[in-house]
Amino acid sequence: MSQVKVDTLPLILAALQKDKAQSVLDVGCGRGRLSSALAQQGFSVTGLDPQAEIISKAAAAVPSARFDVGTAERMPYADRSFDAVIFLNALHHVPAQSMPAALKEARRVLRENGSIIVVEPKAAGAFFTVMLPVEDETEIRALAEGAISDAIENGLVSLKAKVVYDRISRFANADKFIAFLNEADPMRASAAAAEKATIERLFSEHAERDGDMFTLVQPMTFFQLV
Repeated sequence: MSQVKVDTLPLILAALQKDKAQSVLDVGCGRGRLSSALAQQGFSVTGLDPQAEIISKAAAAVPSARFDVGTAERMPYADRSFDAVIFLNALHHVPAQSMPAALKEARRVLRENGSIIVVEPKAAGAFFTVMLPVEDETEIRALAEGAISDAIENGLVSLKAKVVYDRISRFANADKFIAFLNEADPMRASAAAAEKATIERLFSEHAERDGDMFTLVQPMTFFQLV
């Protein structure tokens, strides 16, 4: 394990390029931000998400990729369909009891010599602290890391690489931070509105000024599993 200063996308791209991956499954793709970035790099991308409305928006935003409605624990794909399977901030959104099945499914649809890439946020850092009034993910994030550890211990996968790093997010103000949280999960909107004053206070206490913007640090862990 190493501690580095790097952004998430370069870590993912480096792993994919080293593996000479071509076809990539983006699990929990949401509106398709990662899918778009990968498609622009020339990868054949398929996005999977359980929310049909979000999948529709992703398909409109990234016409060069394929998008399907489905869950991580029951992927609608044949065995060995992809060179890489990626969970970007997604495994902890899978129901806790289904996380082992999601990793097993990822292994099933992965081609020989491919990699499962899981990127998970830790329950720590300024970003997490400011987010707490909206949603406390302390337990579910720990369960996601536990599911990965169990998959390794049980021999389902092997750990090829693990990188701990800080993701730096920039926002003009607390309102932009709240908008970011709500875009990632619209179900947060009511809690964010109710706790707006607390969020604004925490933002002012923990965000660091960077020119005209403010930064929040989120410790992350990058897992490459084979």
